[in-house]
Amino acid sequence: MVAVARPQSQVRAMRREDLAAVAALESASYDFPWSPGIFGDCLKAGHPCWVMCIEDEVVGYGILSVGAGEAHILNVCIGQSYRGLGLGRHLMRRLIDVARWHAAERVFLEVRPSNPVAQALYRSMGFNEIGQRPKYYPAREGREDAIVMALDLVAGKV
Repeated sequence: MVAVARPQSQVRAMRREDLAAVAALESASYDFPWSPGIFGDCLKAGHPCWVMCIEDEVVGYGILSVGAGEAHILNVCIGQSYRGLGLGRHLMRRLIDVARWHAAERVFLEVRPSNPVAQALYRSMGFNEIGQRPKYYPAREGREDAIVMALDLVAGKV
């Protein structure tokens, strides 16, 4: 197996002018995407919202909620043609760094049981399953549970 180098990328704060590109990535990646308005609301609410760019193209994004010593990764995505190159790990590290900067002691996220690639990434970064949320996600045939995962930042992981 030949190792593929991670492309040169930049992670920067999301801007209003990024919303169309972010919404397009979201729609191409998920059967039940967030609307552009939800992304705009996250910016308005002051959530740490980040985009990953290669050259001038937005190829990924991550949105975090922070408060009361906790952080919650609300949404994270890498565009289909850039997956498997280490960009998701790089973006997750940035989100975890932002959580630390906000003095969060723990980071939470939800992931679909039908997304084993994301689960493996999160576990490799020190996240542990702490529970489930029944019927959390919309699915083609009803609803899908969510696996709730957490990363303890005070233990010095990641």
